Amino acid sequence: MQAGTSRLLAGLNYLYLLAMMAVIAGILMTAMTLQYAYGELPCPLCLLQRVALFGVCFGIMLNFRNGFSSRNTGFSLLFAIFLLIVSVRQSLLDIYPRPGHEYIGSAVFGIHMPVWSIIIALALLIAYALKLALLGGDDHLRDADARTFPIIHRLAGILSVYVIVLCLINLVSVVIQCGFGQCHTFNYQLLQ
Repeated sequence: MQAGTSRLLAGLNYLYLLAMMAVIAGILMTAMTLQYAYGELPCPLCLLQRVALFGVCFGIMLNFRNGFSSRNTGFSLLFAIFLLIVSVRQSLLDIYPRPGHEYIGSAVFGIHMPVWSIIIALALLIAYALKLALLGGDDHLRDADARTFPIIHRLAGILSVYVIVLCLINLVSVVIQCGFGQCHTFNYQLLQ
């Protein structure tokens, strides 16, 4: 493969990963906005779904920090599969509403968060499949890490800090909501 083509594919790969991380950060910010602005406490399975989204972002961040690696992509893919498993479980539990087990929170465009999480997980898996099909493996990335694209690398650094701040805010919120015991959706334990 020619050097120019290899550099173009590497740049597209990092731009693609940056876009994926930006979309996930937007999803997490929306979930947290619903929590804080509308008082919709996340259930324990919703919190696991957030962990899975943070895990996907963490795998992408590793690609920007340490250079592209199939291991980092695998890390993100494992968290995308974890997101799919947790959200399918929650949707199956809530598919027939019964007292105490109906969907938590309001619907966005007529769809509740567990179903959105299934769609998001499938979209992430498809996005990674398309990336691998269109941009190929990591052969063209061996000599071109994210630092060879300074604008993308700088944006990735800013977005990474933003995701880490979201993760820390979420962690504090979970500790306030759940304390250090079992998590519930009906009160903030440490504020009582």
